[in-house]
Amino acid sequence: MQHNISLFFIASFCLFLFSTCKSSSIRSTGKAKLHSEKEWAIIWEDDFSVDGHPDSSKWIFSGRGTSNWKCYCSDSESTTFVKDGNLYLKGIISTDSNDTAKYETGCIESRNKFSFLYGKIEVKAKVNGGKGAWPAIWMMPSQPTYGGWPNSGEIDIMERLNQDNYVYQSVHSQYIDVQDIKNPKHSAKAVIESGDYNVYGLEWNPDRLDFFVNGKPSFSYPRLQNTDSNQWPFDREFYIILNQALGGDWVGEILDEDLPVEMLVDWVRVYQKK
Repeated sequence: MQHNISLFFIASFCLFLFSTCKSSSIRSTGKAKLHSEKEWAIIWEDDFSVDGHPDSSKWIFSGRGTSNWKCYCSDSESTTFVKDGNLYLKGIISTDSNDTAKYETGCIESRNKFSFLYGKIEVKAKVNGGKGAWPAIWMMPSQPTYGGWPNSGEIDIMERLNQDNYVYQSVHSQYIDVQDIKNPKHSAKAVIESGDYNVYGLEWNPDRLDFFVNGKPSFSYPRLQNTDSNQWPFDREFYIILNQALGGDWVGEILDEDLPVEMLVDWVRVYQKK
């Protein structure tokens, strides 16, 4: 009888310790979350809650151009629309008989509507693949303070090629693209959940750019000491671009049988430290 009582007390004490540790872990996780919420405040967002055209107070159509990503950009509702809480950006075979371009793609940006300097941006999006598909979430300078591309910089939060199960995150500048200096590392691949939503993030500080996918860090690009804007043009306001491109020098040939392709954007959020 005494032996059974001892075992009972030992087991009860162990259970108490386990419960205490578990409760402590839960509380710690909660505090970390609250700390994060207290650290950042949303300054701009779009949840794409109203069906139809993207909110014109926040976005404009990029328009067609000669750059690889712009050569098929369309203002058509068939390529760019909001439905059921998502922004749809599609790449399709053109349905416009008056358009000489074979394809149409969805491309919008916050230029002249919203830009920011330093902070955090997160975009929750889902992409589907196809040969020649090239969806992207990225940022460009509001003003070409240091000259034309790439001198004033470019920040690529997400680029995906074809049907890859990973994305590219990278930066561009004169230091990287003209002087061809590859140190420090300026690009990385990050694995994604293919066919599902992923959250693509960037924390932009005066001394570094930190990239994330689903909250996991992928790489950081630092501002070097004793360098000028050639290496760090990222001290001016940038705006946001969301687009579903097709083809181009990097992604290569488009396979018509794989079309349409699309990127669905659930939300975009921009934060700054309180």
